[in-house]
Amino acid sequence: MPDPRARGQSPLWPLTVSPHPHIPPMSKPPAPRAPSAAVAAFLDQAARVPALRTAPNTIARLIFAIDATASRERTWDQAAGLTAEMLQAAQGIGGLALSLAYYRGFGEFRATPFLQDAQDLARRLSGVSCLGGKTQIQAVLDHALAETKQGRIRALIFIGDAMEENADALCHTAGELGLRGTQAFIFHEGADPVAGAVFRQIARLTGGAYLPFDSAAIGQLRDLLRAIAVYAAGGQGALARLPGVAARQVAGLLPKPKAGA
Repeated sequence: MPDPRARGQSPLWPLTVSPHPHIPPMSKPPAPRAPSAAVAAFLDQAARVPALRTAPNTIARLIFAIDATASRERTWDQAAGLTAEMLQAAQGIGGLALSLAYYRGFGEFRATPFLQDAQDLARRLSGVSCLGGKTQIQAVLDHALAETKQGRIRALIFIGDAMEENADALCHTAGELGLRGTQAFIFHEGADPVAGAVFRQIARLTGGAYLPFDSAAIGQLRDLLRAIAVYAAGGQGALARLPGVAARQVAGLLPKPKAGA
């Protein structure tokens, strides 16, 4: 991939994913949108994953990935505000550094570095639009796995509505993430049964959660994302102190802390 600096250009931020060298630097970030029904229960294997906890003076890292193909246009438009709220929710409990990733078009996958400035994230998101193309969930999982080799990733949040890839390959990578302690919280928009089945397996293999939602419940999605951000930043103790139904809902789905842990 040619270096933008060789042409006198400065990329808005460095590309943080390496498994796909053909992918250009992200020129601006992505967007989420609304949830709906109750969050699906943490699956059986979640109990095997230790509760997230943040070491003193350590900033927790979270990846927020979004399907930005043509079918996701409306959801994308709401991402900037939600990512900002996630960062704000984590302030005062250790903090949160968020990397925003998205895919769209023909093999295009981009990601920001880990950022703590909500306004910076919102600005980068503002110029991104959806573009038709196939899903690239494997790129999302590969990106997360590569980042775990640089440092702990507390959680991966993914919002999407379809799956057009090799399910076995996705599940294999999800299993690797689970071994590294990265829980995947999969927000499934719509009712595609094929996508739903694979999304549930990814959540199971990482010890995460599958959360179906619809575009009419943006308030619920916002609250759930905030709760997950707080959990990633401060663990179950911080989540227990967060008021609201969403916090209790997520807390009820998490594995119980092990004795002496």
